[in-house]
Amino acid sequence: MTSPDDTRDLFAIADLAREFGISTRAIRFYESKGLLSPERVGATRIFRRRDRARLILILRGKRLGFSLRDISDYLSLYDADRSQQVSLLAEKVEERIALLERQRNDLETTIRELREIQRLADERFAKA
Repeated sequence: MTSPDDTRDLFAIADLAREFGISTRAIRFYESKGLLSPERVGATRIFRRRDRARLILILRGKRLGFSLRDISDYLSLYDADRSQQVSLLAEKVEERIALLERQRNDLETTIRELREIQRLADERFAKA
C-alpha cells in the first residue's frame, strides 16, 4: 500500500517534518551533516523523492542505533555498487547485533546482582 507522499515529487521541509514526526531543525541538522541535499529556490528548501527516501533510511538507522557516521557511509554508497552497499550494511548490522548482545548480557548480570543484593537486604531487614 502506498501513501499519498509516495507518489509526490516535491516536498517542503515542513511536509517531511510532519510526516515523520520530527522537527524541521532535525532535518536541517541532517542537511548540515551532508546526509540530505535539498534544492533551493531562494531561501526555500525543496526536497525531492530521493531526499525523502534518504530521510527514511536516516531515521531507520538512528532508530536501530547506528551512528551518523555509519549512516553517512551507507548513504554514500546509495548510488554506487549495490553489492558494496549490501556488504557494508551486513557488516554494520552484525556489529550492532554483537554490541546489543553484549549490552543485554551486561544488563542481565547487573539485574541478577541487584536481585541478590535486594534479597540479602530483605533477609537482614526481616531479622531486625
